[in-house]
Amino acid sequence: MVSKEYLIDLLKENEVFLEGDFTLASGKKSNYYVNMKKAITDPEILSTISKLITEKISGENVDKVAGPALGAVPIATAVSLESKLPLLMIRKEKKGYGTSKLIEGELNQDDNVIVVEDVSTTGGSLLKAINAIQDNGGKVVRAFVVVDRQEGAIEEFEKAGITLEPLITVNEFFD
Repeated sequence: MVSKEYLIDLLKENEVFLEGDFTLASGKKSNYYVNMKKAITDPEILSTISKLITEKISGENVDKVAGPALGAVPIATAVSLESKLPLLMIRKEKKGYGTSKLIEGELNQDDNVIVVEDVSTTGGSLLKAINAIQDNGGKVVRAFVVVDRQEGAIEEFEKAGITLEPLITVNEFFD
């Protein structure tokens, strides 16, 4: 059976948390880094994440699972496979070629969508993905992040009227 504690153990075993001097995607400086790219390329970690999220949405009226490129796409794919829900991939920006879509996958008007992310600091990239879904007719019903750095993302989501649900927080990891 999967659990939050098992996920924490896997992340520790795989040395996903690094100490040193880092600049985060948000531009903030940090004395630690959560290397989720390493985590989401490990099949056992990815499977555990997908099972934990699927358990949380079991029995709910969810039509699609979405993740912003790049880090969340493997997570969203794993959740899609585990939950049997269709996948949406949210680009950072529209491409100037091909279909020029911001959202890959079929988003229908009023689809109930869950969004997933690997790590949140301020929540900016995930909020942009949520806005893209909402601007294209979808309803974001839940938002999940594997690791919340506890640096304001949850509060930013509350301001937007959405609850961000971390699987684990940095404090839980370091306990």
